[in-house]
Amino acid sequence: MRPKVMLFDEVPSALDPELCGEVLNVIRRLGHEHDLTMLMVTHQMGFAKEFADRVCFFSQGKIIEQAAPQQFFGAPQHERTQQFLRAVREAT
Repeated sequence: MRPKVMLFDEVPSALDPELCGEVLNVIRRLGHEHDLTMLMVTHQMGFAKEFADRVCFFSQGKIIEQAAPQQFFGAPQHERTQQFLRAVREAT
């Protein structure tokens, strides 16, 4: 099989941090070695910031903000996105 699109849904969510890193490295390698579009649903903001070309933030089933990672994490426009990112920073 040679898929053009791969979908990932919370891949590392139930993994311990060490195994999580290994799995994310495999995903990263897939992205670099193959011509794939990858759509990943994740709460791993560090990985999204590093790996994504584009970040989409959903609220109540709708995309309320989408931007390049630098814009999304550095200067989010929507109040709900700002609120979410504040909560992420406070949790770490």
